[in-house]
Amino acid sequence: MITDPLEPIASRYAFDLSVAVPGEDLIGVGADLEPGTLLSGYRAGVFPMGLGRHGRGPLGWWSPDPRGILPIDGLKISRSLRRSAAGFEIRIDTAFDDVVTACADSRRPGRWITPRIAEGYRRLHDLGWAHSVECWREDRLVGGLYGVGIGGLFAGESMFHRETDASKVALVALVGILAEDGDTRRLLDVQWRTEHLASLGVVEISRDDYRRRLEAALAAPRPKQLETR
Repeated sequence: MITDPLEPIASRYAFDLSVAVPGEDLIGVGADLEPGTLLSGYRAGVFPMGLGRHGRGPLGWWSPDPRGILPIDGLKISRSLRRSAAGFEIRIDTAFDDVVTACADSRRPGRWITPRIAEGYRRLHDLGWAHSVECWREDRLVGGLYGVGIGGLFAGESMFHRETDASKVALVALVGILAEDGDTRRLLDVQWRTEHLASLGVVEISRDDYRRRLEAALAAPRPKQLETR
């Protein structure tokens, strides 16, 4: 097991994907959202999301099979997206709460971020493990994403936009951060492949392949822009 001396607390729970059923995404129910539990889950390859309507309880732990990832060297940037990127400013970790709140907007279809989930990731952010990549225009937050960074892993949780292409531009910026020193072990996890994400280069891999890549990513250094504060 890969450990980190900066982990705030040990987890009371164990996540063992060796007994997960191939093709089944849900691998467990229960546990909590303490920082140590969340970090242990991500290191094992699982993430939390409620089973109830709009993400309400009980709390489920998920390991999609197949898993959606965006290869760091596989990002697809259209000419229109490249032009859009020039009109935005990228900031890191300056408005984490605002990004999570926007992602949790009750008007969004398929919403799943509950106050309990938001608080769990806020605690991780305070400890230096959760990060936001933000897209700004004229001092207005117009898009962004947030997720968990451990070593060379960035596990994306959600993204939003208030202007065309703003969330995509944030994703492009994140890929640039992960690629900054050419370490090919880094891994950008997006959980599930959607048609929208596929247009940006997201692909599906098996759970076993994901676990192999995850082990390598956890052993890699985290990018300088995402280092623990």
